[in-house]
Amino acid sequence: MSLTDSEAAVAVLAGLAILAGLAGVVVPGLPALPLCWGGVLVWAIFGGAGPGRWAVFAAATVVAAGGTVVKYAWPGRNLKRTGVPTSSLLAGGLLGLVGFFVIPVIGLVLGFVGGVWAAERLRLGDSRLAWPATKQAVAAAGLSMLVEFLAGLLVAVLWVTGLLLT
Repeated sequence: MSLTDSEAAVAVLAGLAILAGLAGVVVPGLPALPLCWGGVLVWAIFGGAGPGRWAVFAAATVVAAGGTVVKYAWPGRNLKRTGVPTSSLLAGGLLGLVGFFVIPVIGLVLGFVGGVWAAERLRLGDSRLAWPATKQAVAAAGLSMLVEFLAGLLVAVLWVTGLLLT
C-alpha cells in the first residue's frame, strides 16, 4: 500500500488512535477505551465497505463496553468489601492529577498514594490504620488500569486481525 492510498491513511489514523488509547491508560486526559474504540470506528466507516470491518467493529464495541464495566465494577467491589470510601479515592485522584503536572509522570503515582493516605489518615485518625486502606486503594487503581489496558489491547488485536483479513 502506498501512503497516498486513502485506505492506508485511514488505517494509519486508526492505528494512531488505538496507540493513543493504549497510552491513555496511564496519561491523564486521554480516554483510553473510547480512543481505541473510535479508531476502529473510523477504520470501519472510512476504510472501505465490507461486512468484515463491521464485524470487527461490533466485536470491539463489545470488548470496550465490557472492559469499561469491569474496570469500575471489579475494583469497586473490592474496595467496598475492604471499606475504603469513594472520598478517599477522589482525594487521591485529585492529588494525583496535581502531582502529574508538578512532577511529570511519577507525580501521578506519588500524588495518588499521598492523597489516599491523607484522606484515610483524616478519616481513621491513625496513620497505622491509613496505610492498609491506602494499599487497597492503590491495588484497586492498578487493577482498574490493568483491565482497561487489556481491553484496549484486545481491541487493538481485533483491529489488526481485521486489517489483515479484510
